[in-house]
Amino acid sequence: MPVAGIELSEPMVEQLRRKASATEIPVVVGDMATTQVEGVFSLVYLVFNTLGNLRTQEEQVACFRNAARHLAPGGHFVIELWVPGIRRFPPGQTAVPFEVTEHHTGFDTYDMTTQQGTSHHYSREPDGTYRYSTSNFRYVWPAECDLMAQLAGLAPAGRWADWTRSEFTSESDSHISAYRLPA
Repeated sequence: MPVAGIELSEPMVEQLRRKASATEIPVVVGDMATTQVEGVFSLVYLVFNTLGNLRTQEEQVACFRNAARHLAPGGHFVIELWVPGIRRFPPGQTAVPFEVTEHHTGFDTYDMTTQQGTSHHYSREPDGTYRYSTSNFRYVWPAECDLMAQLAGLAPAGRWADWTRSEFTSESDSHISAYRLPA
């Protein structure tokens, strides 16, 4: 079964090369919304909230279309995404914590009008100092993913709360969504 990858970061490709050769796992350096690899596949996937790295709806729709271009008829596109914690906001609040431990405090801030967010990380270093870092994202609702899939010619094939296929409910804080390219 052929395997290939698309990765934007050359340092990440270098990390992969330490574990697998280019003949074992060919990787093209490029943007997941537009870069193509040779061949068609039975599965294309984006895990660990990767879709949010595309910061506009236009780029996210292009990513769904690019995934569909790489699928064989009957193939599946699977995404793993968190569900934005916005429903936990009390009036006037703009941030939601996602982790508070002795070594890391993280919270997300959201712009409700643009669906842009920033994850803020305060990490405790071994010497007791703290390192601050951020990452930006565009959050996407499950229903919006369904529409993006439809625009790409994909049909819903399932949605679960996690990788053990727990039922997805209104209380779920993440989802695994599968879409199928019709045969």
